[in-house]
Amino acid sequence: MYTDQITRKELASFMDHTLLRPEATCADIERLCAEAVQLGTLAVCVNSSMVQTASSALKGSDVRVASVVGFPLGATLWAAKARETELAILYGASEIDMVIQIGWLREKNYRGVAQDIAAVVESAGDALVKVIIETCLLTDEEKRVGCIIAVSAGAGFVKTSTGFSKAGATEDDVRLMREVVGPLLGVKAAGGIRDLHTAIAMLNAGATRLGVSAPAAILAEAQQ
Repeated sequence: MYTDQITRKELASFMDHTLLRPEATCADIERLCAEAVQLGTLAVCVNSSMVQTASSALKGSDVRVASVVGFPLGATLWAAKARETELAILYGASEIDMVIQIGWLREKNYRGVAQDIAAVVESAGDALVKVIIETCLLTDEEKRVGCIIAVSAGAGFVKTSTGFSKAGATEDDVRLMREVVGPLLGVKAAGGIRDLHTAIAMLNAGATRLGVSAPAAILAEAQQ
């Protein structure tokens, strides 16, 4: 059980410092990376077109580069997601945050959803794949099925949200996802995590990674 006594270093080790806004420039990404190194976050999370910039900026550091794929709608062809994954890894990503085909999940095209995820997992090779199911658009049963498919397709994480839809992470969704995937897979909470209280609540609900756009403000609330 985490409390507000968590240290800044420990809390930062759960964080993906994220900048996915479409208007972000290469200079913005370089500043993001510099801040990630200073704060000690585990990774940065950027759009695939910015992976090379982030990878170059983080050369020699321990901060990982995560690339989103099929972002933010998940509605691109699975083959396009697979190719985007390959290129992101080629340019320096070691983690992939992919968005599923949400409409297929809602209409129970489970084979299609599984193929979508499996194509990215195969293209990712040794890179960690996190599967974004966009919980705010799904029923609890759909969330459960989405997580089960992600596990069966070989993903390493399930993730709540893109942060670009109607809502972000909730404790209830994180708890549900943890219950489905068990102790072995990761659960990433993303979207709307802006303070220490919320960050701790997500960790206690079962999250093992936090997607945050303003980690400095959150970490400033934590113990030195």
